[in-house]
Amino acid sequence: MSGSLYARTFVLVLALLATRQVIAGRSSVERPLSAPLAALPLELERWRGADAPAFAPEIERTLGADEYINRVYRDPDGAAVALYVAFYATQRHGDAIHSPQQCLPGTGWEPVSRSRVAVKAASERFSVNRYIVQKRSQRQLVMYWFQGRGRSVASEYANKFHLLADGLLHRRTDGALVRVIAPITGSEHVADAAALRFLHAVHPHLARWLP
Repeated sequence: MSGSLYARTFVLVLALLATRQVIAGRSSVERPLSAPLAALPLELERWRGADAPAFAPEIERTLGADEYINRVYRDPDGAAVALYVAFYATQRHGDAIHSPQQCLPGTGWEPVSRSRVAVKAASERFSVNRYIVQKRSQRQLVMYWFQGRGRSVASEYANKFHLLADGLLHRRTDGALVRVIAPITGSEHVADAAALRFLHAVHPHLARWLP
């Protein structure tokens, strides 16, 4: 292993340990939302939404989110997407964002492919994670990212670094997971187009709800 690789590994391990200390500590200030997530509009441009059934109590306890929304939005052309947003007013050890990388396989959805997609929504450029997952004959396109404290990021490592810095400098560990799912009934390109159209419609609103 080269010296530079050792250095990068050391810095990464140090950052992860420090992040755990920030999350585990009680020095961060709990930052509630200025308005409930449930107040996020059900009408977003051409999309019309409806709340999906609430999760079972044991799932809610496992997720540990302070607030969440779980909705299905449809457009006049027949496209449908599922939106899930989970907000954490403060993140501590055992009470932090659960990554879809762990949650989806736990519900029977196995990853087929994964990549990153660069997007521009409103004035912000950022990347989102793009997964194709499958359960028996069903396939879905999943896009997700981490949002809050003034930024949107795809990388879980980058999110941990920012969580560490913001916890130390600003005493803030609030944040959210945003996940958009589009069913794949034919071409992946159709699902991609629907998910991206919805992303562009919802992101400006999320930027106001998740500062």
